[in-house]
Amino acid sequence: MELRLFVFHHAGGSHLPYRDWPGRFPAEWDVRPVDAPGRGLRADRRPIEDAGQLVEHFLTELDADLDGPYALFGHSMGGLVAYELTRRVLAEGRTPPVWLGLSARGVPRPDGEGTTRHLLPDDALRRELAAMGGTPAAVLEEPELWEIFAPAIRGDLRLVETWRPTPDPAPLPVPLSVFGGTRDAVAPPARLAGWAQRAEHFLGLHLFEGGHFYFQPDPTELTGRITADVRRALALAGARAVPR
Repeated sequence: MELRLFVFHHAGGSHLPYRDWPGRFPAEWDVRPVDAPGRGLRADRRPIEDAGQLVEHFLTELDADLDGPYALFGHSMGGLVAYELTRRVLAEGRTPPVWLGLSARGVPRPDGEGTTRHLLPDDALRRELAAMGGTPAAVLEEPELWEIFAPAIRGDLRLVETWRPTPDPAPLPVPLSVFGGTRDAVAPPARLAGWAQRAEHFLGLHLFEGGHFYFQPDPTELTGRITADVRRALALAGARAVPR
């Protein structure tokens, strides 16, 4: 195995939109889309609606696999998780990822996101989700399905909107790539650009035509860019490991 790549899903989602991603990367990579508690393969577990607790959960669940050459990628809420997970492993002196990829996740604001979508009435929240994309139309239109999925969606939005990151953290020593949509109103390019100041090795802001879920329905261009940037990060790691 050359690399283990963990993929963290967006708010209200699960591993399902990313289930074909393992076949889109080099065969020697171990690609793992993971579920937060209460989602997908972890549907029997109690959901977590606090960012710190969710990161603690993944530190425990992934534990031994956060070693050797591994990388983290997260989209939207998943980007928050991947970022905070990287911060935690660094703070604890554990093996850091060789690469971090953040998609549709704006640079942290000390006072939070400044939105309260999780408190909106059902009709207003469904309109917001429809505008963002990513949520199946049936979930938004069928009352029975909405009743099933609404608590998870609201819980994830609450997690994102109540997250308070560490103010003025030191730049990450981990190579960082950022991805987004040119027409994303939730995480616009201007907010994504701020990540350049938050990493010692910024590998670039990669923008694609589209909105918040710019890579749907075809993630080929995104996964190709991820592969190229991870290769760059691995080369950087190899160069640093060569004795001088």
